[in-house]
Amino acid sequence: QVQLVESGGGSVQAGGSLRLSCAAFSEYSISNACMGWFRQAPGKEREGVAPIDSDGTTSYADSVKGRFTISRDSAKTALYLQMNRLKPEDTAMYYCAADYRRNICMSAMQTLAVIPEYRYWGEGSQVTDSS
Repeated sequence: QVQLVESGGGSVQAGGSLRLSCAAFSEYSISNACMGWFRQAPGKEREGVAPIDSDGTTSYADSVKGRFTISRDSAKTALYLQMNRLKPEDTAMYYCAADYRRNICMSAMQTLAVIPEYRYWGEGSQVTDSS
C-alpha cells in the first residue's frame, strides 16, 4: 500500500511560481515506482502534467513544457513539481500519483493521459490564479 500526501499549493498571481511537494509512504520500496502529477480543473477532464520514472526519465505536457519541472529526492520518497511563470489556465487541483506496474509506467512516458490511471493518488493540492 502506498500513501501520498501533497503540499505546497496556494493562490498566486499570473507569472508567479509555486512548488508542490508529495511525500510518499510505502511498505515497499517507493524507489521502484514511477510517479507523476496530473491536474483537474473545474468542469474539465483530468490532464497528465508530468511523469518521472524510477530511472529519472521525465516527460512533460506541451502546456507546461519549459515552465514546470518534475523531480524526486535522492531517496525517492518525495516528489516535487516546480511551477514557474504560472498562467490562469494552470488553475486546478494537482494530484500526485504513483504506480509499480512497468507497462503503466512506460505508457505514461509516451502518453501523459495515462498518469491518472496510476494505482495510487494523493488527496490533491489546489493551485489558484489570484490575478
